[in-house]
Amino acid sequence: MAKESKNDIKDAISNQDDSVENITTEEPKKEVPVKNKKEVSINLIEEFEAAQTKKELPSIYVGDTVKVGVKITEGNKERVQPYEGVVIAKRHGGLNQTITVRRIFQGIGVERIFMLHSPQVASLKVERRGKVRRAKLFYLRDRVGKATRVKQRFDR
Repeated sequence: MAKESKNDIKDAISNQDDSVENITTEEPKKEVPVKNKKEVSINLIEEFEAAQTKKELPSIYVGDTVKVGVKITEGNKERVQPYEGVVIAKRHGGLNQTITVRRIFQGIGVERIFMLHSPQVASLKVERRGKVRRAKLFYLRDRVGKATRVKQRFDR
C-alpha cells in the first residue's frame, strides 16, 4: 500500500511538471519600455486633471472680496450656502489651486480654505476688487474693526 501511494505521488508530480512546462512554453507578453510607461502615466494624469478642472473661473486676486457658494449635504438634501469674505492667500496651481477666505462672524475671525476645482465649490463670484501690495494678507488676523478694511481697486 505504501508503494502504491508513492507511485501515485510520483505520477501526480510528473503531471504537474508537464502542466508547468506547457504554461512556460507560451510566448511571454511584450512589455513596454520604462520610458514609455512613465510617459503614459504622465499623460493619464494630465488627462484626468484636464477633465476635473473647471473651465469658467473668474480671475481672483489676493485682497478681493469673494462670495463662494459651498455645497452642503444634510441627510439626503443638498443646498448651496454662500460664504463671503476677503481672499488673504492663494496657493498652488492647476487642479490643486486653493484660496484662503477670511470673514468676521459674530465678532470672531473665521478662515476657510477652498480648493477652487473641488465639486464642493458650486459657485465663485468676485464682489469687489481689493488694492493690496502684498501676496499674503496674514496681517489682517491681528487687526480689528475698521482696520481690517481693504481699499477698493477700480482698474480690474
